[in-house]
Amino acid sequence: MRANNNGIATMILGSELNGPRKILAGILSLGLGAAALAADEPIKHHLAAPTGLRILAQTPPPAESAGWTGITPSADLQGWTRIAIPPTNPLGRAQWRLDAARQVLVCDGDGGHDLLRFDRPLTNGTFHVEYRFLSASGPNTNYNSGIFIRNSADGTIWHQCQLALDGGYLFGETPVGDQLTSFKSPASEQRMKPVGEWNTVEVSAQGRRLTVWLNGAEVSQFSPCEQPAGYIALEAEGYAIEFRNLRLKPLP
Repeated sequence: MRANNNGIATMILGSELNGPRKILAGILSLGLGAAALAADEPIKHHLAAPTGLRILAQTPPPAESAGWTGITPSADLQGWTRIAIPPTNPLGRAQWRLDAARQVLVCDGDGGHDLLRFDRPLTNGTFHVEYRFLSASGPNTNYNSGIFIRNSADGTIWHQCQLALDGGYLFGETPVGDQLTSFKSPASEQRMKPVGEWNTVEVSAQGRRLTVWLNGAEVSQFSPCEQPAGYIALEAEGYAIEFRNLRLKPLP
């Protein structure tokens, strides 16, 4: 037998071994291979949502596993609709564009308060977003944006994951019975990275529960959500921000 680069014993091919010696070598190969695997590849675990920090070891990152669909818009933003906040206001200048070379959706942040809505409604699913703020040139540095889930088509019903330096929490205007009610589910910890660094957010809706995962940990949850389905969207609110790797995964 010889050891390969991983230290796993392998059988010698050809006439060096034959008959009983070849059988014995094969048995030893299996045993030593298992031992080497046990030594070099310890079993690693990850905590599943929503119990806490997701430890990504041998399990691929969520947005790289099966079932995800990329939804980053094309240069003409087809399949996405810009809506003023509130919807009765006029829209400002066009402020959303795709940097095609980098496949990054850019919001210049100078076209007023609005949202960019993905036009396909969603019942249960997870919206994966990576984002970073660009440094503000003026004195106002209260960086602000958001990720919406289960919005009404015009955005009057909205559930937002707040993107800010102290964000990560869910809040919004949600139906309770026949009335709209304000809610806020504070973030359990502060996990936002500094301006200029990329953050990873996953906002999920499943049944009557909304959940936010931020940079590897669950930080906010809202239940019961009485809005059974709706739209995902991104918010523009006065600050330049970039989004990449927009992906969507349906949930049962």
